[in-house]
Order: sequence, then C-alpha cells, then structure tokens
Amino acid sequence: MDRISLTKEYLAEVTASGARAGELVGSQPESKLLNGLYQGRYLSRPLFLGHDEQVRLAADLENLRTALVSLPDRLFGGDLAAFARAVGMTDVQVSAILRGRGPSVTRQARADMYADAGGIRLLEFNMGSTLGGMDNADMCRALLEHPVLARFAERRGLTYVDTMREQVNNMFVETGFEPGSRPFVALTDWPSSFESLAPYMEQFCERWQALGLDAHPCHIGQLTVRDGRVWLGDRPIDVISRMFLIEDLLESDEAPALMDPILDAAQRGEVKIFTPMDSELFASKGALAMLSDESNRGRFTGEELASLDRILPWTRMVRAGEVTLEDGSRVGLVEYALAHQEDLALKPTLLHGGHGVLLGWQPDVTAELWRDRLTEALDGPYVIQRRVVQQPELFPDEDGNLREWLVAWGVFTVVNGYGGAFARGTTVESGVGIVNVANGAHAGAVLHRSAR
Repeated sequence: MDRISLTKEYLAEVTASGARAGELVGSQPESKLLNGLYQGRYLSRPLFLGHDEQVRLAADLENLRTALVSLPDRLFGGDLAAFARAVGMTDVQVSAILRGRGPSVTRQARADMYADAGGIRLLEFNMGSTLGGMDNADMCRALLEHPVLARFAERRGLTYVDTMREQVNNMFVETGFEPGSRPFVALTDWPSSFESLAPYMEQFCERWQALGLDAHPCHIGQLTVRDGRVWLGDRPIDVISRMFLIEDLLESDEAPALMDPILDAAQRGEVKIFTPMDSELFASKGALAMLSDESNRGRFTGEELASLDRILPWTRMVRAGEVTLEDGSRVGLVEYALAHQEDLALKPTLLHGGHGVLLGWQPDVTAELWRDRLTEALDGPYVIQRRVVQQPELFPDEDGNLREWLVAWGVFTVVNGYGGAFARGTTVESGVGIVNVANGAHAGAVLHRSAR
C-alpha cells in the first residue's frame, strides 16, 4: 500500500467512527515539550508512507546528500572557500566555515518537501543541528493513543522512527564520545532568540538527559573560553550543540566577536561542536541550483541523477544569460522568469524559515514587485525555483468533517539512514504561502509501513 491508499482507508475508518479532531490528537496538548514550540497547534491525523515509498525516498535523499557534499570536489577542485562564495556567503561567513569545518560532513539533515501529483518533491535540504521536528516521536505516541489509529496501525504494520534518539546517537557518533560517557552538552542558541526559545530548550534538555547527555540550555554569549576549555559557568563543556546559525554573523558588527572565540576553541580541539559550521554550507539553496544545473549533469552518477530528477525541482541561480528548461529548450533566465512569474519562487540561498522568499503566484505579488525583486536579486545570493503545486490532504475537523490542508513534509536523514519524518500544515482557505510553524502551521507526525 502507498500513502494515498493508506490515507483513504484510514479516513474512511475515522469517518465511520465519528471521531473528532480534538480527541484524535491525543495527549499532545498536554505535553510541555511540544507546546513549548507548537503552542497547542496539532494536525488531527498523521501522514502515511508505504514501505516501498519510504525506502525509495530514503535512497533518493541519500543520493542527493552524497551529491551535495561532493560539490566542492566535483566542481571546485576541493576548494571549500570557492564553493562557499559561489553559494553566496560573505567573507566573514567563509572564514567561519573554514575554521568551523568538521572532520566529515554531518549526516543529520531534514529535507523539506511538498507532495505534488507526481510524488514528494524537495524544496530545501536543511543540514545540521538547528532542525525542528526532532520531537516527532512524541506526536506519534500521542496520536496512537486513539483506538481508531492504534487498530489501523497494528493491522497495516505502521511504525515510526524516534528521531530524538537518532539525534543523540548522531551526536555520540560524530563527536567521538562513547554511549554511556554522559558528556556535558551546552544546547547553545544566539542571544537575540534565546529568551523566546529558552522554555522549549529547557524541556528538550530534560529529554536529552534521559537519553544519556548531561545537557543544559544557554546562548553563545554565556560561554567563556579559558584554560584550554570552553565553559558554561564553572563547568567545562564537552559538546556545544549548535542552535546558532551562520546568518547570525550578519546580525551586527559585534556578532563575529561572539562566535569567533568558540570556533577558534573548536579548531584547537578544546570543544566539539555538533554540528560544525560547514553543515550550513551544504544546506544552501545555491548548492541545490548546482545539482539542478544541466551543465553539471556529467559530474554525477546515473543513480544520483535518477534521484535528483525524481525529487529536485528545476532550480537556478539568478544570473543573466541562458538556461535549459526541463524540456531541453534554451531561454534567457531573466526574460523567462518575468514571463512565468506564477510558476516560480524567488529564494535567498542562505536564509532560513522562509525569510526573504517571494512566491510569484501569491495574489499580493504584483508583476511590478516581482520585476523589482528579481532585478535586485540578479547576480546576488538568490535562486529561482520551479513551483511545486501541492496536493491538498484531508484531515478530520471538530465537526467530524474532512477538511483540506496544505502540508509540508520534513524528512530526516541520520547516521543510521532514514531518521523519521514530521509534518506541518495550514488550511487551504488560510492562504498562507509558506507552510511553517512561524506562520502558524499545525504540527504533525508521519507513520510508515514496516517491511512486514
């Protein structure tokens, strides 16, 4: 069975039962951890993946990741700085990347995807330790408290991956600490966002403590470097779990003074950073444009190209000159983008959370605004990406009716391979263009069919 047939069968059973959204979400509204971020907004059912779909999706994302992390070698002769500048990083950011480079690129990532008529397609590939949705197993457990879903999951062999456990395993493997060694971990945010996120971080650290980490929340301004170690108060830190971003370096002229001592200490081996700064380099949308660019197809294996063709929409850096479309025709990029505004999105290569994104099909994006923003983006750190037209998903509401929602998938990759998934959704009538928690989206879980 695939995701469509599983969904159809489950919705028929929910409708027959008369269950309402409020009861289907289980105990999620009572969870301190979940409410710290999602504020009581939960989808009334999980998304589903068939076994073959889940296996193929995991393989496609692994092939995409392999291609991504090979770009400096395949396209830039191993010059990481040249690659960083090509995807739009400033000199300050390039310096941080070079000093904050890990011995290997992390395997912890989250692919943000939409389902269209042809399958599940990639919007961006977020890599590193700043990923939301790691708490999805809590959502799964709460949803499975309802007998309708519990019986359906048992009959159809549905299961889930505990992504938070996989995250902790990633940390042990990639920092070199042994399970059971209980390293002191500072979950470290940037000062300007710490106050709002601190309650959630506190809950998250409590969960990590139960999973074998001596974890405590803080922001980077609370860390000190002395005596050959990095300290939080009077305790030396083994691992900095990084929630601060490479874009934080651009917040003010003082920002590098906060980050540089930490990166220098990590470079000297005085602390481990999970994940190293270079993970954000490979998460750039500019890197996706390199994968999509027809002139680079000869650099990838047939297996990699098959995966890229399946999940990666047409994406190009905003540059003057000709590009090749999906049908093989050649067009001027700027002229084409102006004439096909409703089919395209304009995105900065390095910002997160939908910041700076302009969706050409939104009613409030006039032709004049689109032209002005496209002109400003020309030769800058921006990409044009083909629109992925979402297929609405049906969810039970409080009246027992089925209501259409637009849903974003977040699919995790980890050291062990497939790392589970979570969902964010908004109602079709809300008119929200970018489906994320910051825009008021509801959070949800994903169940997949096991091999049996």
